[in-house]
Amino acid sequence: MVPATILTLSLVSDRAVGVEPPESISVFQQDYCLDCHQGPDAEAGLDLETLSADLDDQEAFARWVRVVDRVRDGEMPPEDYGAADPDDAKRFLRKASRWLADHQTRQDDSLGRVRGRRLTNRQLEKTLQDLLVIRTPLAPLMSGEPRLHGYVGIADAQPMSPYQLQTHLDVVDVALDAAFQKVSRTEPLMERQWDAAGIARKNPRRRCREPEMRQGQAVVWSCSMPFYGRMEATRVPRSGWYDIRFTASAVKPPSEGGVWCTVRRGQCVSNSPLMTWIGSFEAQSEPRTLEYRAWIPKGEKLEIRPNDSTLKRARFAGGQVGTGEGEPQNVPGLAISELSMREVQPAGSAADTAAVLFGDLAIAKQGRDGVVSYQVDASATRQQLSDQLVRFAQLAFRRDIEPDRLVGFQQMLSQQLDDGVPAVDALRSTYRAVLCSPRFLYFSEPVGRLDDFAIASRLSYFLCQSMPDQELLEAARRGQLRNPQTLVQQAQRLLDTPRGSSFMSDFADQWLELDQITDTEPDRRRFREFDPIVQDAMLAETRAFLNQLLEHNAPVQQIVAADFTFLNSRLARYYGIDDVQGDQLRLVHLPDDSVRGGLMAHGSVLKVTANGTDTSPVLRGVWLCDRILGTPIPPPPSNVSAIEPDTRGSTSIREMLIRHEEDPNCAGCHRKIDAAGFALESFDASGQFRTRYERGNSRNKGPAVDPSGTLPDGDEFDDFTEFRHLVSHQDHRLAENLADHWITYGTGQRIRFADRAKVESIVQRTADSQYAINDLLMAVITSPLFLEK
Repeated sequence: MVPATILTLSLVSDRAVGVEPPESISVFQQDYCLDCHQGPDAEAGLDLETLSADLDDQEAFARWVRVVDRVRDGEMPPEDYGAADPDDAKRFLRKASRWLADHQTRQDDSLGRVRGRRLTNRQLEKTLQDLLVIRTPLAPLMSGEPRLHGYVGIADAQPMSPYQLQTHLDVVDVALDAAFQKVSRTEPLMERQWDAAGIARKNPRRRCREPEMRQGQAVVWSCSMPFYGRMEATRVPRSGWYDIRFTASAVKPPSEGGVWCTVRRGQCVSNSPLMTWIGSFEAQSEPRTLEYRAWIPKGEKLEIRPNDSTLKRARFAGGQVGTGEGEPQNVPGLAISELSMREVQPAGSAADTAAVLFGDLAIAKQGRDGVVSYQVDASATRQQLSDQLVRFAQLAFRRDIEPDRLVGFQQMLSQQLDDGVPAVDALRSTYRAVLCSPRFLYFSEPVGRLDDFAIASRLSYFLCQSMPDQELLEAARRGQLRNPQTLVQQAQRLLDTPRGSSFMSDFADQWLELDQITDTEPDRRRFREFDPIVQDAMLAETRAFLNQLLEHNAPVQQIVAADFTFLNSRLARYYGIDDVQGDQLRLVHLPDDSVRGGLMAHGSVLKVTANGTDTSPVLRGVWLCDRILGTPIPPPPSNVSAIEPDTRGSTSIREMLIRHEEDPNCAGCHRKIDAAGFALESFDASGQFRTRYERGNSRNKGPAVDPSGTLPDGDEFDDFTEFRHLVSHQDHRLAENLADHWITYGTGQRIRFADRAKVESIVQRTADSQYAINDLLMAVITSPLFLEK
């Protein structure tokens, strides 16, 4: 055995002088690691002899963390080498952990744990909407955002290129245009009503894709033809929010259930084929009235039609439908007797927007048809205009600011007034400068403990994805947010507001990647029961489920093993669950032997973890370990090739993965990955339960699914339900994982090595309540990780 002093010299030869790990680390490596991990042929590509001890090198730091984790988990040294002496392992872990954590802590003391970060696209959109009291969609105008560790708000992945700056200017202009047009509007909001004949085709002899008249109703038959069910009469004259109301019933419904239909909007022509979802419903024999609210761009129209892929569908020649051609085909249809559309301003009235733009300087002007518009009082002094600018800037910057720090904006306003620019236009252009300021776009967070205004912003953007409301700002102004009780009260209050009600949905879009559910489309030839109605219901199920867990402070284990879910009749039929009626999502208690309890069996999760055609135990296993089970998997060694599923069924993926577990380069990770991935093989790429694999597009089934496996701790399971039961008892790890993801999402920085002890402290605070989810959220919000930069 090489003496420790010689090993230390050999390490120094390849490292910068003065940059060395503690001596006890080098001794442990020499005694237990270097036999396998030195030289160009080192196992897993990890050559500890040349591994840099310069912890400013991020790649080297990550490798040291990996070494510590593998020793902690008993993966190093491997079993066939012989276990390390327990005292040696403890000493190594203590010294190495302190070495790594101290390095990050020193960096945090000078720079902060979270470096400069800015608003995400969604946060920018919602902030402009709330600030200006508008609801114009803005995110579609923004450039794409890079994801890091699954999230778009990570400070290290927020570049600001000239293109993005120009895009930001464009978005600000659209938002300001919407606000100023709203207060200066002179024409009344649109309101129209039609009977059945008003939305049906005008010429019954013409073959087209509009509804046909049948027994005094506008009827659309079940059919796969694009844009069938479009209504030319509903084309809107200007972009805006519209309340849509119509009375509908089913025609020739199936023997069980009704006719599931969709409401969408679009140009409804082949050269502009994209259709935007508004909603879905189940039409029954008895007429009922349905209501929706949707943003509809100028020139778009409605399409309302049967859209259940499991229903019998009519066939029409020539890409058009003639009156009476669907009747003899004996297919289900939808009948509409009346429809109305009313333009609305859901964010608030023009007076509300005028209060933000003009403050006390707003003058109301009565127009025709009772429309009230607003303008700046012509007698307003320059001082009054300057004071209004200060009020607007403080709202935009989300904190109190001394007027002398706004001199540049005030000079800009004054110069324009000197040049004869009307007061309204001068305010608008100065507001534009305010909204392009870094103080608006970026978070203002001092190094160390956040001040009250920074806490208010961090809390509001975490829970609401938008700027603090007035009550939260007042609490910050009074210096109350450093009090944990007040902070919890404010957090609970925000969760109970309409803005905070979407917290879990917004979080799950990134945590579970639900915002990517439309990135793949299940092969319709293989997955005939899947359709957009099912997909929408899957998303609604997961969002309602997560809200239920938070609202009722459920134990964290219910994330993976709950005895309930949320279903409507379409999703229940898709899952094979009986006795669920109606198109409204409702809580459904599941029998003990159901596979559907918990997130892992939600169709939304199963779909985003597949590619639309096949499933991969590796991809699903890695995703599950990282997102739900709390055992993140590092990237594979560069000398290991990936395994792709063999769709021909001629080679078992399980047999191929066993080779990885036999390879010492792969065994450590695949013991974690494969168990989770094999369990989820019980579900296909469209989220349906299966016992046999599909064989191409054939209806003939392929090999039997084997969902059995062994967890890293040695526990064995035979099927998915046993796997779910086992992981549900790892509630401490589940809670730690959820806290990790909340902190990443809320602070813009992933959990690093130095943060682990603080996360453990957060989780321990909730142990007595079985790691109840709302308790865990409040522990996160009141933790140093959340309250410090």
